Amino acid sequence: MTQPPPPPPNQPPDPQGGFGAPTPPPQQPGYGHPQQPPQPEPGYGYPQQQPDAGYGYPQQPPTAPQQPPYGYPTAPQQHQQQYQQPVQPPYGYPAPPLGAPPGPQGSGGQAYGGYQTAPVPAVAPGGKKLSAQLQIIIAAAVAVVLIVGAGIWYANSESGEGKDGEPLSSAGTSQGGSGGSGEAKGTGGGGSEKPPAETQAKLTFQLPKPGVPDVTDVSGSWVTDKAYVKTGVNSLVAYDLAKGTPVWTLPLTGQICGTSRHLTADNKLAILFEASKRVAPRYYQQCTEVGVVDLGTGKLLWSTSVTGGSAGDQKARFGEVTVSGKTVAAGGNDGGAAFDIANGNPRWKPQANDEDCFDLGYGGGEGLVAVRKCGPYDSQYVLIQNLNPMTGAPLSQYKMPAGVKYASIVSTKPLVVAADVGDSAGDGSGISDFFSLDEKTGKLKAKITADADQYAGRCRSTKVESCTKILVGNGRLYVPTEEHEGASGEYGDETNEVIAFDLATGRTAPEKADAGDKYSLVPLRMDGGSLIAYKAPPYDKGGRIVSIDGVTMKETLLLENPADATVNDIENSFSPDYSEILYRDGRVFMSAMMLSKPRASASPDDKEPLAVSYSTR
Repeated sequence: MTQPPPPPPNQPPDPQGGFGAPTPPPQQPGYGHPQQPPQPEPGYGYPQQQPDAGYGYPQQPPTAPQQPPYGYPTAPQQHQQQYQQPVQPPYGYPAPPLGAPPGPQGSGGQAYGGYQTAPVPAVAPGGKKLSAQLQIIIAAAVAVVLIVGAGIWYANSESGEGKDGEPLSSAGTSQGGSGGSGEAKGTGGGGSEKPPAETQAKLTFQLPKPGVPDVTDVSGSWVTDKAYVKTGVNSLVAYDLAKGTPVWTLPLTGQICGTSRHLTADNKLAILFEASKRVAPRYYQQCTEVGVVDLGTGKLLWSTSVTGGSAGDQKARFGEVTVSGKTVAAGGNDGGAAFDIANGNPRWKPQANDEDCFDLGYGGGEGLVAVRKCGPYDSQYVLIQNLNPMTGAPLSQYKMPAGVKYASIVSTKPLVVAADVGDSAGDGSGISDFFSLDEKTGKLKAKITADADQYAGRCRSTKVESCTKILVGNGRLYVPTEEHEGASGEYGDETNEVIAFDLATGRTAPEKADAGDKYSLVPLRMDGGSLIAYKAPPYDKGGRIVSIDGVTMKETLLLENPADATVNDIENSFSPDYSEILYRDGRVFMSAMMLSKPRASASPDDKEPLAVSYSTR
């Protein structure tokens, strides 16, 4: 392949814009500036707050040296201060272990004993100015808390760094206050989804499940302005939005085994599929074929496979695929490869000499980010690399802490990573912490600890781009809480909230969205500065689709499904944890992700549909 140019030297971090924003918006006033005196205890879902500075605010590191072009020997890395990561050599070179001690620096206020104190509010609630004496008392109290907190931090810090120079966990310390720091951007709202004149929906169609000989993964569904597209058996099928009748069917050589979450602007989709059909008794084939489909016409524009990496002269096997700009990228245990989305020409392939590092997978969308696993089996570590999608050359990287076996990309711009550090989540969610990174420098901005008993986001640990219920926008990370007992305390009265975290500091925002008694909020996607969410209903109600302003967290109803018992049974068969839910322009689609051979004793009434649609139109 063509030798990639050297990556540019590290740049200072830019302000973070909303998810998917091509350029950051102007600096907005901070949440809670000036900061307010202590507020009443927040509701369920808010972690315990500490008044110290946000985790991950080191001294500004020196600019890293420019990386030599691909194929040149790499000069010895100089000692990097704080969290600065040296730029990774171009694709195919093993990466050296990274890590550097953190520096205790806060994000505002005056220095006190080497630590930063929070600014003291000068105005009390109601607009009354605080007296100078009261301001001094508050400042002294804050200083005492910080000194005690700093002492606890130092006693546990082992000179400020963890094993192998990794930053220590910030559990309980990254959320320094109930208000944001002023780093969050965006004004909320501004999405394309508007409430229709009539929000009451009706059932428009059901799609029958196709027969399968064994358990079959049919993950993947998309909505265009003309059709609802769903993965089938050895095929991809598009259905009329209003009637559910097939518009086109794309037969494939084998079962689809991976699809991109992202589409191009002209509705091109990247897929992985098997080279031949499954036959008994082996109900699977190797996932080796990569292709691009035009969802407007149903045409397979190209398909290909590559060799190399640990597969040797055999076809490389892939586990997932994504799209970023003009590049399709596929990753797996045999290594990573990328292709020109227009014609399938390889941009890079798994490297035969890349035994110490390989790309598990990629996060796509606005950027292209690789998750690489490196090192010998008994001491492997994970690297997060922001790549040039045209060449694969790393632009920046971050080494995940010790104890991270896998990592998932929640967003590429801004760069947010989820991981289960030391398998501490314990609930199969794949998340104990979120890492907010500067994609240009590789610097850690904030580490957000998400108690698995408290938060309901999910990531498949072995899949890089598989997180559900978690959204990024407005300089914030949005995560739902687990369900808990509602205000009435009655049976079945369970509810939850959506909590926002500032990506610059890791602190919780003061606003939250409440599902209301007997409903549970499931975030689906961003729509401009708003969240589109599904409200899973109680047994006797229909589900709802709502738009939530990403800053005020105020809710607007877009659609409500019928409360009819028969229709409810259909809707309730699609659990949000095991189904795909899409909403666009007054229509909601719910579909299965896995199919299995039906029981011989099953009656026609017991058969659940492959997909169902409701519409206000």
